[in-house]
Amino acid sequence: MTMLTAMCAIFAITILVIILAYIAVRGVSAINIEFLIDTPKPVGEGGGIGNAILGSALMTLLATAIGLPIGIGAGVYLAEFGDNWFGNTVRFLADTLIGVPSIIVGIFVYTIVVLPMSRQSGFAGALSLAIIMIPIVARTTEEMIRLVPKSMREGALALGAPQWRVTWNIVMPAAASGIATGAMLSIARISGETAPLLFTALNSRFYNYFFDQPMASLTVQIYNYATGPFEIEHQMAWAATLILVGLILFINIVVRFLTKKKY
Repeated sequence: MTMLTAMCAIFAITILVIILAYIAVRGVSAINIEFLIDTPKPVGEGGGIGNAILGSALMTLLATAIGLPIGIGAGVYLAEFGDNWFGNTVRFLADTLIGVPSIIVGIFVYTIVVLPMSRQSGFAGALSLAIIMIPIVARTTEEMIRLVPKSMREGALALGAPQWRVTWNIVMPAAASGIATGAMLSIARISGETAPLLFTALNSRFYNYFFDQPMASLTVQIYNYATGPFEIEHQMAWAATLILVGLILFINIVVRFLTKKKY
């Protein structure tokens, strides 16, 4: 049984390594400084994904600023006070929202934000990503907090600490590593979303720092390059994919390092 489970683990890792290696082999040759800082240009004139990197970073940061506090707060409530009909309802709705196709979220935000504004915008894109992020963070936070031993809560309560201080100073630090992992999973999820951004942020061929205007993103730019008729565009799509995967891997490594327990 040990050998069988080890083989399953090796198989899972091997698939990941093959995917990463294939992306690296196909895309590394097109990566250079101009590709990282330039904007898209007509075929044969070079071009790059600088505006898409900036747009993805801005929308992801705004989505994280919106989604993480709400998701973590909801997860704390579900874990500490959610053993009632309201908590069960919220939990069921969060599980349902996790399974909703992202394109549905994009259409919803398109209806309530894009149509009233009469244009696509970076804010609409970030809002759609935040809606996708919230239930993932909430459910992950709940599960991580439930793993904290009850004896830690009881010890703090026995010393006279109020419930809010027990949650803030005892439970949350104990579950910080797991909560950070859940947050990274949600960021990785929204970093790879394309369908919602096609409806909400659309795209832009230029650098854009304003959230009330259409904004480029790595995923949409990859889609545009991958569906183009020229081989050079396909190569740029692989390169952009490698950049996206590398950014997600870098963020995961940094968070793992910062949340690693020091003994």
